[in-house]
Amino acid sequence: MAGAGGPAGYRARLDALMAERGAWPEDSPWLRAAFAELPRHRFAPERLWRWNGRSYGPVELAGDPDGWYAELYSDADAAAVTRLTDGRPSSSLSAPSVVADMLDSLRLEPGHRVWDVGTGQGWTAALAAWRAGPGLVVSTEVDDQLAAFARDRLAAAGLDVEVRVADGTSAEVPEGRQVDRLHATYAVETVPWSWVAAVRPGGRIVYPWGRLGYAALTVADDGARAHGWVHGLARFMGDRSGPVQPSAGYSAFTAVRGDAEPEHCRVLDRDPAGLEDWHLRFALRVAVPDAVLFTCQGEDGPVALIHDGDRSWAEVLPRAGAGPVLLQGGPRRIGDELIAAWSQWEALGRPDLYDYGVTVTPDSQWAWHGDPDTGARWPIGAPRRATR
Repeated sequence: MAGAGGPAGYRARLDALMAERGAWPEDSPWLRAAFAELPRHRFAPERLWRWNGRSYGPVELAGDPDGWYAELYSDADAAAVTRLTDGRPSSSLSAPSVVADMLDSLRLEPGHRVWDVGTGQGWTAALAAWRAGPGLVVSTEVDDQLAAFARDRLAAAGLDVEVRVADGTSAEVPEGRQVDRLHATYAVETVPWSWVAAVRPGGRIVYPWGRLGYAALTVADDGARAHGWVHGLARFMGDRSGPVQPSAGYSAFTAVRGDAEPEHCRVLDRDPAGLEDWHLRFALRVAVPDAVLFTCQGEDGPVALIHDGDRSWAEVLPRAGAGPVLLQGGPRRIGDELIAAWSQWEALGRPDLYDYGVTVTPDSQWAWHGDPDTGARWPIGAPRRATR
């Protein structure tokens, strides 16, 4: 038995932490009750994985119950890694605060039919079924072992949820019937049109958008498009059938740069510490979505390391007694692209991430600022150039 009050003690502290931070959505009070009845640990494998600063090490329920429960309940904003592939996380239980906010964004009501895309361990499908009702949630999972695990845990919880083995990115709507809500648990840069076609007019789609953030779309009355606002920040594992997302961190940057010398250097008129603003970081994500940005502390202040996962890289370095410098190398000037996007963000009035949205049609997708029809926009899944 875990110490510190046992599982109930860990759960109570997480509940209190969520309440203290205002992380329980006021518009969806059902979520707090659902979290209490379907606690996270009931959907966790007996081995979790914890980052120690260099690599992931196992945390076993049998050998370290306190560590295991702490991994699940000590941080409202942390995902619990449940599987590694080639030393990198390939499955997880999403952060409690993010799960609560995304399900709140779904505007889920009793009687709604739900397609849960990416079952994982089955926790979000369980929460959706608690709200929607028995037999109304169908979940798809590409990994047959994960699907089997989730089926067992859902059945043990007494929930009537169907779990199918399928690639949700390319699968058609379950049973050929449109659903009221679609909730995705893995990140896609472009929304499959099959997801929009699967949801009835007026229905909602909530999904993690690419490397950073999540959005909630409403399907238009004529079914010809879906659009909606960005609802928050989070990092999710990517679509297994899509391109591999470049890693952040120093080692990923050095893998791209290697021992190459800068090909271009210029002095900047802005403080690299500004790149620690998450609203700016999100604006850069919108404008240059394939740029990976990592900040760390250098001798003279914050350092920004940027790369595209291929051959192009940039560094923004502070200098004592002088202006910061931008160094770049590779076939594209990825640093210049980010500085231009930073200037555009300032010209737009330094908007919050919640001032951005996404529109999806059968033929194209774009992000926009302020207004879906008249605001600045950036094409998704195509070369980027902001326009009016």
